[in-house]
Amino acid sequence: MKKLLVVAVIASAAGYGVYRWQRSDAPAPIAAKSDAKLVKDRLWVDHIPRSDRDTIQVFAALSEDPVGVFQSASMWKGQYELFRYESNGEEFRIVYPQDGKRESVKLVATECNQNGMDYCLEVKGSSRGTKRYYSMEGWEIGSLANLQQLRALVH
Repeated sequence: MKKLLVVAVIASAAGYGVYRWQRSDAPAPIAAKSDAKLVKDRLWVDHIPRSDRDTIQVFAALSEDPVGVFQSASMWKGQYELFRYESNGEEFRIVYPQDGKRESVKLVATECNQNGMDYCLEVKGSSRGTKRYYSMEGWEIGSLANLQQLRALVH
């Protein structure tokens, strides 16, 4: 249960942390080669917030304890749903413990240079979140033991 709370704290801190990053609007083509290792232990957002009230979509999946989160939040308000998962390459079999719903989701992560980001994530088959997320070098979540370092990074 403590690890689930840590996931929620990390995702909540993301709204504020991401707000501080600069935005680049220069679109570029997406790289074709996917890398399943990029999906886990990384913070993913649908866009950089334009203001403290702009709601962003956040996705994260931890590998240490196979749990993840879909979150919708601004700096001031948000909601999230945690999930458990099993993965095989790009396929994630997700269970939402709150309502017991299950789904098979395909997560395709690639290196890209789009919207000022280094990585792109396409989500296919999920009823939660959005269909496309972005991440940057340095947005790795790492071990749950590194929570203090992550907090220092976003403050």
